[in-house]
Amino acid sequence: MKAYYDRRAPEYDDFWLGAGLYAHRDRPDWEGEVRALEAVVANLPPLRTLDVACGTGFLTRHLRGEVVGLDASARMLEVARAQAPAATFVQGDALALPFGDGEFERVFSSYFYCHLEEEDRRRFLAEARRVAPELVIVASRPGEGDAKERWEERRLKDGSCWTVYKRVFTAEELAAELDGRIVFEGNWFLVARA
Repeated sequence: MKAYYDRRAPEYDDFWLGAGLYAHRDRPDWEGEVRALEAVVANLPPLRTLDVACGTGFLTRHLRGEVVGLDASARMLEVARAQAPAATFVQGDALALPFGDGEFERVFSSYFYCHLEEEDRRRFLAEARRVAPELVIVASRPGEGDAKERWEERRLKDGSCWTVYKRVFTAEELAAELDGRIVFEGNWFLVARA
């Protein structure tokens, strides 16, 4: 997966911005919901936060407080440093977090949890709870007729094709799995806090 995200880094934000390969997708009120999601993130209380699998920092830049972004991809971190210059960034493994017990007040993660199969989700949750008492997850909702678990074929601008695992959640499923509550539920995104 690291190789995929290294190659995808320069075009990753196209997903959020509805540009590039995403320009012609039919996503009603996508822009409005992205703005609402950014506001939810910006309105989280300022805490010492670890953003796991921060990617390009698209949402990292909205987190308040002392923020550390972690990602396995060096190329993603290059983009993140430019987008969120106030944050600190570390390259590392999200399933074996290179931080001490209780080192943070919150673990935040967007769109990473949806790419973990069940055993890795359990590993991630154990690591997140080891380093922080609070967890905030941004996840995908199922679309009409979508399988909740699937392998997706992803094509990049360079023509390369990658197979990526995807798990989507209803609000009830995500809240139950995290033993938390939903703080935002849109047509495209869920945000849960535990």
